[in-house]
Amino acid sequence: MLRMKWIGRLGRRVTLPGILAFVLATTAGCVTVGPDYRPPDLSAPKAWNNEVRDGNGTAESGAQTADEWWNTLNDATLSSLMERAVAGNLDLKKARARVREARAQRGVARAGYFPTLGATGSATRSRSSEETGTGETGVLYSAGFDAGWELDVFGGVRRSVEAADATLQATQESLHDVLVTLLAEVAMNYTEVRTYQARIAAAEANLKAQEETFQLTSWRQQAGLSDDLAVRQARYNLENTRSQLPALRTGLEEAQNRIAVLLGEQPGKVHGELTERKPVPVASAGIALGVPAEALRNRPDVRKAERELAAQTAKIGVATADLYPKFRLNGAIGVDSTLIGRLFTSGTYSWSFGPQITWTIFDGGAIRRNIEAQTALQEQYRIAYEAAVLGALEEAENAIRAHAEEQIRRTSLIEATRAAEEAARLAKLKYQAGLTDFSTVLDAERSLLTFQDSLAQSEGAITSNLIKLYKALGGGWKSLIPDGTISPESGEKK
Repeated sequence: MLRMKWIGRLGRRVTLPGILAFVLATTAGCVTVGPDYRPPDLSAPKAWNNEVRDGNGTAESGAQTADEWWNTLNDATLSSLMERAVAGNLDLKKARARVREARAQRGVARAGYFPTLGATGSATRSRSSEETGTGETGVLYSAGFDAGWELDVFGGVRRSVEAADATLQATQESLHDVLVTLLAEVAMNYTEVRTYQARIAAAEANLKAQEETFQLTSWRQQAGLSDDLAVRQARYNLENTRSQLPALRTGLEEAQNRIAVLLGEQPGKVHGELTERKPVPVASAGIALGVPAEALRNRPDVRKAERELAAQTAKIGVATADLYPKFRLNGAIGVDSTLIGRLFTSGTYSWSFGPQITWTIFDGGAIRRNIEAQTALQEQYRIAYEAAVLGALEEAENAIRAHAEEQIRRTSLIEATRAAEEAARLAKLKYQAGLTDFSTVLDAERSLLTFQDSLAQSEGAITSNLIKLYKALGGGWKSLIPDGTISPESGEKK
């Protein structure tokens, strides 16, 4: 301990004033080079171009309703599937891992603020040449510590940390975007399941009715009240309806398997709980649109694009810092001895301590070209942000119009289906009474199946368009992640 204090006193007497002067001179004038980030103006219209025609669109309650949009569908099975998807989806797990990676990279960037300290130790056995030396064999033992600290005079490290922070935030927004998409995909596939079940039910009901019609034409033909043409027509009408069922069952299977995969489970795992036929879920509350600016602020993809622009702006500063000199403090202390027992005696110590300045004088323009490249990348990210804003507005406007127009279409299909049901009933009665030919019955039954199938699809489309609309509004992630983050270690809310 006395020897170490003696070395410390020697170091302070010889180098400390100069070192202090160096540190004060370099740190007093610290600047942060490169452009400071300013968020781009959010150019959003004051109101939506389209309106929800049921009169339920409101600006006041938009955010709250959009955050928990699936609750308006009042379907316990769907809510359960949502929770399982958040826990088991593989894309979401991958997104969480990316957040962990970005958080670790931010730690790497922050480490640049601190000095580095290393330790060395060695034992070397060597023999010198007899021609140029003594020809003797010896052993050299050594141990020591070395330290270094690069002073962030021009803000290269600060800009690097700034970029890492923004990158982490962008990665978190990417996680939120995956979550929004996942919830919408689960809900839309669940809607498809219920839609296919409704279409299958309609086809099976028509198949049963057409089987009765076929039996009727067969009996009338046997009784001489009808010809063979009516029997053939009834037959192909029956088989045409029967031929539609395999495609519908295939679509149902695909939708069920897709849900299982979205939940991170093997295909077929959710079939049992979806076997019971239930109607397409219908929203029990009106749509709360909010205003366009609110939707843009809520959309994770837009938020991600803005954070990526911020990160790239900071990287210009990192590249610009390479134009300036770098200041570093280096120090080392060590011991060397040919005998391990004397390794820590007074005569074996050595030390060094002092500043170091490095400055790239000529590099063929590489640093300036790199600054130009980073600036060009910043412009690309700015354009990507503007494209994200326009894409979000386009998606929302399209979803609003699709939802409104599909409601009008469903209203007409309801009336058409009712009329077709009555027409089919009357045509069959008239045919039985011999007041009309079988072609009238054939046309009525074909129309009835077409209208019933279209109505089932329209009811599913209304719910699917509602889901797309809330996805376009960026709904879903805030209610599941109250503070805007998911714990990357466990995937739980925190």
